[in-house]
This record gives sequence, C-alpha cells and structure tokens, in this order.
Amino acid sequence: MPEGVFVGFAIVIFITMLLGFIRVERGPTAADRMLAAQLFGTTGVALMLLLAEAFQVPALRDVALVLALLAAVTGIAFVKRANQIQGSETPGGTVS
Repeated sequence: MPEGVFVGFAIVIFITMLLGFIRVERGPTAADRMLAAQLFGTTGVALMLLLAEAFQVPALRDVALVLALLAAVTGIAFVKRANQIQGSETPGGTVS
C-alpha cells in the first residue's frame, strides 16, 4: 500500500482523538470522561501502528505496544475505582 493511504487513515484516527478531547472536557459524567480517555489509548495504538507502517519506523511499533499496556492498566484502575465509589454509595456498603 502507498504510504499516503496510511497517512490518510492516521489523519482520520487523529480527528476521532480530537473529538475525544471534547468529550473529556464536557463530560457529563466521570464515566464518559474515562471512556474518552480509554479512546486515547485505543486510537493512539492505531495511530502509532499506521505511522510506523507509513514511514517505516519500527520503533513506533514498540511505542504502540507500550501504549496498549498502559491503556489496559488504566482500564483496570477505572473499574476498581468505579466499584469503590459504587460500594460506598449503597446503604451499608463498605469500601475496601
């Protein structure tokens, strides 16, 4: 595939990332903000892989792998935090 195709896809994915920034800013809930932040991880990985292929820079693939790991960790942290908040809002609930 020509590199222009990869760059074109990268631009489209970057635009979706910019739309995610709007969601992070406006909310309306913390869950919306966190899911938009998760979008950054997913689109960031896709963006790095497309740019690695377009410009033949193998190091960007390594960056994409690290970003994927970080996105997974933030997802787990969000779920743990959401469970703590939900447990404290229920009557008689305990937070561990």
